[in-house]
Amino acid sequence: MARPPLPSRAHPVFSRSTYQEYLRIAAILRLETVGGALLLAATAAALIWANSPEAGAYFGLRDLELGFEPWHLRLSVGHWASDGLLAIFFFIAGLELKREFVSGELRRPSRAIVPVAAAVGGVAVPAIIYAAVTWSQGAEALRGWAIPTATDIAFALAVLAVINTHLPAALRTFLLTLAVVDDLIAIGIIAFFYSAGLQPVFLLAALVPLGLFALLVRKRISHWYLLVPLAAATWALVHASGIHATVAGVLLGFTVPVLVSRADRRRMRTGAAGQGHGDGQARGMAERLEHVLRPVSAGFAVPIFAFFSAGVAIGGGPGIASAFADPVALGIVAALVAGKAVGVFGATYVVTKTTRAKLDDGLKWIDVAGLSLLAGVGFTVSLLIAELSFGPGSVHDDHAKVAILAGSLTASVIAAVVLKARNRHYRRVELEEKRDDDGDGVPDVFERTGQG
Repeated sequence: MARPPLPSRAHPVFSRSTYQEYLRIAAILRLETVGGALLLAATAAALIWANSPEAGAYFGLRDLELGFEPWHLRLSVGHWASDGLLAIFFFIAGLELKREFVSGELRRPSRAIVPVAAAVGGVAVPAIIYAAVTWSQGAEALRGWAIPTATDIAFALAVLAVINTHLPAALRTFLLTLAVVDDLIAIGIIAFFYSAGLQPVFLLAALVPLGLFALLVRKRISHWYLLVPLAAATWALVHASGIHATVAGVLLGFTVPVLVSRADRRRMRTGAAGQGHGDGQARGMAERLEHVLRPVSAGFAVPIFAFFSAGVAIGGGPGIASAFADPVALGIVAALVAGKAVGVFGATYVVTKTTRAKLDDGLKWIDVAGLSLLAGVGFTVSLLIAELSFGPGSVHDDHAKVAILAGSLTASVIAAVVLKARNRHYRRVELEEKRDDDGDGVPDVFERTGQG
């Protein structure tokens, strides 16, 4: 007699995380949404100034050189923004990556496999599409293969804020985790494919301030007058080594402890007892540094970089026509709009269907399609890689910037249409995630799933 089939033990993907993680992600996304609005404003200001009668002043300011040449630090203002200010952005990315791998969504293979696969698909397919479009243009054009591989979480969240879409917690978690893995891949691409003239002596020298920085943060010493000089020295030496200086930000972020120490918990309990209040949760070193620096990154560093990077003289209709006569621009737009959507959605679908997995209750594949389209909003890292690929002021660089803006805008509009159609359902889910009938401070839906 044949045995009855074993019951399905499919585990859900896009499921809710714990309530504490839900609160953390909500706080991050609120801040990044504000940063996205500033990013859009800075981009608009750059485009208006660069195409105004005073355009010469904009480009003169961007190309003004400052710094000390013997230390290899005489750079243009635009270069300081891309190499210097973006190091803060990548430091936050390093902190977030380490947190995800140590205590977040990426620490468990069953939860990590989908966002990791989606991020890989969202890098590989756009790169293939770009290469296919620009193949006949030679090696110079192919240098831009990595431009359409990045997802800009701040820009994407600004789009969601504009269309007033209430994404459920599971989708917001997936979007943030996807962007984190995307940043990791982008960091690797920049380090291995866009570094030139490697100077091993400077790279080895960078290990000294990096090691001292790591020693201090592991001892939970957070005095800015100690950490900032060591971080700056690490950045300067990595810059002089020929590796892109933003990689220094990631390395510094990786050294910071994520888990809360006994001393942190003891200080939290002492403070709460002595003052009669407390937030009930100790903050580790990574969370404390992120709390201080994420507003600097989202509210200042990234918008300033965008201001000096996005300004391109479009020149009206003829200028736009000239840009899209360049296969580089066509490849970027096609890769951002179609490549990202196909790569993220396709990888998610294949992994889900070939493993014991299923979509979480209340979600449909149209929701995944909407997020996949939204992943085509590439901006900050795409602009950086465009500059590394072609160099500021080159014809391909200007055309690439126009294409990044056009492709991101197109992906935003299509994603907005898809996600807005589901907004009524998202509102119902959001209300359920806030409902707390027993009044214990934890929404009931997290208690029912054992994730409170």
